[in-house]
Formats: sequence, C-alpha cells, structure tokens
Amino acid sequence: MSDSLTNISDKAGMPPGTLVHVGDIHEAESSISVIDYSKENIEERFIASIDEILPYLKRNTVTWLNIEGLKDTAPIESVGRILNIHPLVLEDILNTHQRPKFEEHDNYLYIVLKILSVENQAFSIGYEQISILVLNNFVVTFREKKDDIFTPLKQRLKNSKGRIRNMGPDYLTYAILDTIVDQMFFMLDSIDEIIEKTEEDLLVNTTTGSLSAIQQIKRELIYIRKSISPLREVLAAIPRSDSPLIQEQTHIYYRDVYDHVLRITETIESHRDLLSGLLDIYMSSVSNKMNEVMKVLTVFASIFIPLTFIAGIYGMNFEYMPELKWKWAYPTLWVSFISIPVVLLIYFKRKKWL
Repeated sequence: MSDSLTNISDKAGMPPGTLVHVGDIHEAESSISVIDYSKENIEERFIASIDEILPYLKRNTVTWLNIEGLKDTAPIESVGRILNIHPLVLEDILNTHQRPKFEEHDNYLYIVLKILSVENQAFSIGYEQISILVLNNFVVTFREKKDDIFTPLKQRLKNSKGRIRNMGPDYLTYAILDTIVDQMFFMLDSIDEIIEKTEEDLLVNTTTGSLSAIQQIKRELIYIRKSISPLREVLAAIPRSDSPLIQEQTHIYYRDVYDHVLRITETIESHRDLLSGLLDIYMSSVSNKMNEVMKVLTVFASIFIPLTFIAGIYGMNFEYMPELKWKWAYPTLWVSFISIPVVLLIYFKRKKWL
C-alpha cells in the first residue's frame, strides 16, 4: 500500500491502525539500510526487503535498521509483522504530525521527535519526523527523507572499536538522539546570523521588509519551540524508565542530551526576547520617522500661516483699503512675505526645533 494523505483530517473515518502515510512526500521510494556490528566486526548494506533482516534477529550483535521514505507503507507493515509492533504504533510512525513522545511497550520502546534544519537564507525551517524503535539488540529508525545527518555517526561505528561498539542498542539510541540534537545547534547558529543581519538592516534603514523579516523569524521560532519543548519530557522520561532495554550505565548519557536540549530551549527563549527588542526598535524608528515628517510639515504650516493671513486680508474686496493705493504697497508686501519666513526659520533654529 502506498497511499499518502497531506492532512491528518483526510484520514478521518478510517479504522484505528490503518497504515496510511500522512504528511509531505519527500521520497517516492523507500531506501532500507542495515548496519550490524559487534566489538570485532561491522557490516553495512542496503536491502530490498524487510524479510532480509530475519538472520540478524538470531545474532548476538546490535543491528540498526534505517528506513528512509514513508510513502510506501509496505516496509513499515513488514517491520510490524516481523518485530511484533502494535498497529497503532505503526500508524503513529506514518503520521508525520506527531508530537515528540516516548512510549514503553512490553518488548520495545517507541520514541518520536523532529529533526530541524535551516533550508535557505530566507530563514525557512525544515521539519522532519524521525521515529525510533528500540528492541533487544535491535534499533529501527524511520525517516521521511534521505540526507547525511547520520553520516558522522556511521563513520564512528566503522572507524571506532571504543564505547559505541561495546555498548548495546540503548547507547546507539542515545548516539542517534545526540546527533539529532547537535544538528539543532547548527540551526541556532544560523538563527543568530539571521537575527544579527536583521538588526543591522533595521538600524541602517527601517523598511516594511524589516517588519516582515522579524515576523517571519518570530513565527518560525514559535514552531521551533513547539517541536523542541516536548523533547525535554522525552529525554527526562527515558532515564526514569524501568524497561530493561535502557541500561543504568547509559542514563548519564541521556541526561547529557537532556542538558543540551535545555540549552537549546533557553537559547530560543533569548532569541524571542531579542526579536521583541527588535520589534520595539522598529516601532520606535517608525515613530521617530513620523515625528520628523510631522515636524517638517508643522514648520511649513507655521511659516505659511502668517503669509496666508496677509494674503487673505488683502484679497478682500473692500473699497476703502488705504494700502491698495500706496505706491510701494506691492514691494512692501513681498518684503514681508520673505522676511516673515526668514525670521521664523531663525527663531525655530534657535529653539532647536529644526
């Protein structure tokens, strides 16, 4: 089955446990890879069918099954059949609008979280859901798309015979979570650069584009916070789990990732405060510009009001106006028209209104 729905509302009315992909389609076809390792050996290969993992279930090694692309639901259905995964968990894996969470089941653990990354210079955040199943000597990851985020982790597995090759699936799960969280620090660096650039542009020249940029960053930070804040609960719950799949010796590593998430959350809060400050700067700048415009208009109005008054008087059609018969009345009037603005400008300048 390879049906795909864009919105979760489109799934309304279907029976619970129906395996339908819900979300954006990043990969038309699924890519399935297996990394099987022990202290001495490691094997990595791509497989065409989930049934090819059956020999790994009988080995005393740690196996990492990575499925990239969720449009085709057949591999997920096969994983559920072979590893005895509850249909509702499989349904959650295919629904990419999940909130980060941690669930304990009889023979496996289920973790879901988001991978966040900056997609372009205009500050558009990419969101990808990753689901993790942790079993005895087996870890399965389900991803929406293919990228190289796990390449450093795979290199560690190949090149190292240290802790990661000596530990179990709980440590591999920690390494996966740590890689995802570390990726968020790169995102924060990008956010720092974009906020700094926006602040510089705001101080140099305030435009409506500045307000649009601030609002876009602020909106993205709200979505980022919604994706990261629940992750604290997930990472706090894992060390408290009574499941034998999480060894006590790995609790300290999960607490370390939890500390990283706290740092990220605090940084996001500080970014929100910075944006609020930038918004205040923008409003003050707009207000100052408006005040400057109003000041100039007021000065011109103050200059022309007496001139309009004089012109209004001598524009009246009374017959007995002695000044109308004066020989030097017209030049005198022009001298008044010129002298009054000059005197007013000097006065405004001395009052520091200009």
